[in-house]
Amino acid sequence: MSLAPRVVLVHRRTEYEDLLAHHGSRGQAAFFLTSRGRSLDEVEARHHRTQAALAEVAAAIPLDWRRSRVERADLDRFLFGPEDVVVVVGQDGLVANTAKYLDGQPVVGVDTEPGRNPGVLVRHRAEAAGRLLRAAAGPGAEGRLEERTMVEAVADDTQRLLALNEIYLGQSGHQTARYRLSAPGGPEEAQASSGVLVGTGTGATGWCRSTWLERGSALRMPGPTAGSLAWFVREAWPSPVTGTDQVQGLLTGGEQLSVTVESDQLVAFGDGVESDALRLVWGQTVRLGVAARRLRLLA
Repeated sequence: MSLAPRVVLVHRRTEYEDLLAHHGSRGQAAFFLTSRGRSLDEVEARHHRTQAALAEVAAAIPLDWRRSRVERADLDRFLFGPEDVVVVVGQDGLVANTAKYLDGQPVVGVDTEPGRNPGVLVRHRAEAAGRLLRAAAGPGAEGRLEERTMVEAVADDTQRLLALNEIYLGQSGHQTARYRLSAPGGPEEAQASSGVLVGTGTGATGWCRSTWLERGSALRMPGPTAGSLAWFVREAWPSPVTGTDQVQGLLTGGEQLSVTVESDQLVAFGDGVESDALRLVWGQTVRLGVAARRLRLLA
């Protein structure tokens, strides 16, 4: 007899909870904001909307299903099971934070603040949770799951990193990074720059897009389900020993971008989470390309 599905609710601490933790009481938090011309009321109202959405989703879980709950800060210590249905309750970025810890589990994104969030990854409302859970776990789920491409970085010492939006490779303090870059179809080039971005179609509306717009690039950005990535070198510096010829491109299929470190230390982190980074020393090589895993998001 197979186990009933387990629903894992993923959430994060609200800004209201962070303020109370920092100031010790609601009164102190209110005084801090009031003295700066701000009000705690809006933050508190948003906190209550988030809590109400979490409660509504939890109440919609069928009684014979198992359930669990994890906060964003604990994701790296949480063990997801193959039969899980993952419900992310919050913002689009929380889906990206969760994606790298999954391996094929269906994900339902629930927007706690419609109109405030873009709603690209959290497309659904809490009141539809019961129907959505059955759709994600039911026999027809495959037809409703959108498989979004992810990016992977693998270092020569087996360090590995996954991301849904993009991976940044460069100095931890965003100073000049030195390395040798080798792109498919191009010669190896020594470079000094503000770092390298490798992004997916999901991330094509974020950090990569700002770089794409700034340089007026004609590169065709990939779609979120396309099996390709876009890469950009940020502010490459020309000198007698560093070049600027290899500064953007696409990676398709099994193609990889290879970067060999020529700084004391570089880092690679995904989706803006600098605390979870690969640390790479002089002489190490890291390869970036399309990940075998995909985010399976309920459409």
